[in-house]
Amino acid sequence: MTPENIALASTLISRSYAEQGAQALTRRRRQLSSLLSERRMPARGWDEASLELLLREAALMDSNNFLDNVGVGEREARVACPLVARRHFGLAHGVGRSGDLAAEQPKAAGSSLLAKLSSLLAGDALKRAGLAELTEVAVLPVATGMALTLTLLALAAARPGARTVVWSRCDQKTCVKAVLAAGLELRCVPLVREGDQLGTDVAAVRAELLAGGSHVLCVLSTSSCFAPRAADDLPALARLCAELGVPHVINNAYGVQAAALTALISRACRVGRVDAVVQSTDKNFMVPVGGALVAAPRAERSLVAAVTAAYPGRACAAPALDLLLTLLHLGAAGWQAALAAREAVFPYLRAQLELVAAEVGERVLATPGNPISLGLTLLTLVPEGSSDEAVSFFGSMLFARCISGTRAVPRGAVQTIGGITFRGYGAHCDRRGRGCWAAARADAPGDSYPWPYLTAAAALGTTQDDVDAFCARLRKCFAEAAARRVKQVAHGKREGTPNDQNANTPELP
Repeated sequence: MTPENIALASTLISRSYAEQGAQALTRRRRQLSSLLSERRMPARGWDEASLELLLREAALMDSNNFLDNVGVGEREARVACPLVARRHFGLAHGVGRSGDLAAEQPKAAGSSLLAKLSSLLAGDALKRAGLAELTEVAVLPVATGMALTLTLLALAAARPGARTVVWSRCDQKTCVKAVLAAGLELRCVPLVREGDQLGTDVAAVRAELLAGGSHVLCVLSTSSCFAPRAADDLPALARLCAELGVPHVINNAYGVQAAALTALISRACRVGRVDAVVQSTDKNFMVPVGGALVAAPRAERSLVAAVTAAYPGRACAAPALDLLLTLLHLGAAGWQAALAAREAVFPYLRAQLELVAAEVGERVLATPGNPISLGLTLLTLVPEGSSDEAVSFFGSMLFARCISGTRAVPRGAVQTIGGITFRGYGAHCDRRGRGCWAAARADAPGDSYPWPYLTAAAALGTTQDDVDAFCARLRKCFAEAAARRVKQVAHGKREGTPNDQNANTPELP
């Protein structure tokens, strides 16, 4: 209410009550004033009433909600279903224009304002997570893979004739598809192994860059990934890219939540060349799937503006809106607390997995370069000379018991993606000729990681209760697998083969 309306209300109810109500309204409006002036996350999170007030007022600024609006265009933000209209709080115009995703939408002042605030608060959240060097940030209405594709397309437009992406292998289909969807050529550089851990072969990347010359578009590196792969040696790759004048794009899909990874990226920005860093919104900020952040450390050579300018047409506002509401809900204190809680649960997960490993005769893989994902060997499931069928079956046992997110990785798997065949797929590894493999099993396929294993991650939002429940069910699955092997041997069945026709659909506990 305006002061005039409060004065009028005082003629209907007690002045003291009217003024008290006005103070409450003023307190909420001051939150919005602070947000618009400071343009960063509030120190303390907002309550739902304040969030709804922001949305309602912003929606009323969009033309489809004007009292006297008459729409005669082909796109007037008409919504047929009332439930859909309520779900989006009347914000139906989207954001951006055909010329630029970041441009203001004339029919949607409120939506444009919310989108701009989302980018500003996202930049603040990245800074608080340790990525202070990333000064240019845009919220894209696509998930990580498509965000990488858009980034590569924008880069390709600026480098005619350069079509080759040099990529340090990471066994995640999205990485490959992102490059191929942009119509580019992928040059995969195998990893090297030290102990259990797989890491960057910087010398091999250099060789690919020198061989490709002007045809190389960029180096695509990875920070967050499944064990036993570690984050790429980002500072070394950044130095190499600076030396050879090659752009460098980092796939930081879920790395914002890990202090070790943000520190690695920041160091890379300081010592060498980093052109863009792409990260998911759902994995890092606990929002629905569908958004990503593309960020850059230097405005003068930033890819961010090129990406938003290349985006065709308007965009859905939902990913930016989800992120904005979440960051306002958390506030700076809540965001820092969530990051700290994740850092604390990772060593707890490792400790509990080591207890399970000791009980069942396995071990936790030593991968100090991966601060999110851990690996647990599964050698007891596949006695020497047997196949790795039981490994995949073990993964299905966990999933049937409502354990999601784990990966049971057998040895020697082959996967073809976009016409490119990867051997040892899932373990990021297709060779045994580099590094020390003395501990490898004699029956391990020659083109694979030597141990089958299971991954588990301590991601943002994971609690100690989650870890305890996971380990309890993991113990039960190991016990059931051991009992199954005994039964198979007793009936003369081949090791690693399910013992009945229903084995591929394990019963729930």
